[in-house]
Amino acid sequence: MKRVGIVTSGGDAPGMNAVIRAVVRMALPIGLKVIGFQNGYSGLITDQKCPLGLRSVSGIINFGGTILGSRRCEEFKTDKGLKRAQKTLEKNKISGLIVIGGEGSFAGALDLTRLSSINVYGVPCSIDNDVYGTDETVGFDTAVNTALFAIDRIRDTATSHNRVFIIEVMGRKRGFLALSVGLAAGAEKILVPEIKTDLKEVYELLEESRMKGKKSNIIVAAEGVGDMRRIAKKIEKNTGYEVRLSVLGYIQRGGAPTARSRILAGLFGAKVVNLVENERENEVVGILDGKLTSTNLEVVCKNRKPLDLNLLHLAEKLAT
Repeated sequence: MKRVGIVTSGGDAPGMNAVIRAVVRMALPIGLKVIGFQNGYSGLITDQKCPLGLRSVSGIINFGGTILGSRRCEEFKTDKGLKRAQKTLEKNKISGLIVIGGEGSFAGALDLTRLSSINVYGVPCSIDNDVYGTDETVGFDTAVNTALFAIDRIRDTATSHNRVFIIEVMGRKRGFLALSVGLAAGAEKILVPEIKTDLKEVYELLEESRMKGKKSNIIVAAEGVGDMRRIAKKIEKNTGYEVRLSVLGYIQRGGAPTARSRILAGLFGAKVVNLVENERENEVVGILDGKLTSTNLEVVCKNRKPLDLNLLHLAEKLAT
């Protein structure tokens, strides 16, 4: 019986457990034994493993986080760590490794392929939605809805007190989450790392808002834009508005995955098992224009997914 390994790496995202469930339930009937490695790449290095059967994944589809655990692993970025991981895979007779994670996890997976002949397969699962080769990652929809739930309630307070609220969402390098959340929330301004922030534009927008008689102003900003506390103080000083900052933080990573995230997890899980069965070499599953697809791992790692600026312009027009 062929053995396939599975690991959840990097930051957790809602739907990781649903992917694990889908992989196990699609793999076992076709003669693949699934071995889970715990605590991310750290567990791969130290051979922390557990067999995954049909009952071990029962009832986990609605759980956030990951039953396998995840942990940042600096050692995996070294040749020594990669060689230890390679030995673990060989010792356990793993013929293919499935990595559930995001951009950083796949970069580590690519490094592993340079030392090992074992095929590595990626399942994009990240709240950042920044993985090249897929329109959406598992967990992104859940994170958007979690942030939106909070902003809708903050809007009530902003309206009552005629204040400006800056809502900081996750996104150290990319603004996919901020863009989708801001568009869905009807934010007056969306700030993303891809576009340099011009505070004069923000001041002018808020002044126009005052002239129109608007009673609330919401600014959604990705954390990678800069120091939001400093920016909030500048806006308050230059506009005369009371400005409040709300940092949503890790709440965006947790919670039960939405229907969309669960469905995507099932589709991706089934697709990746198909890639393993057909012994495809180092591929990452994805969905493009509504169709399941797969992209070479190196191509995924070496290309930057573009932010749809048309959505940003649409959000600005709708907020007038």
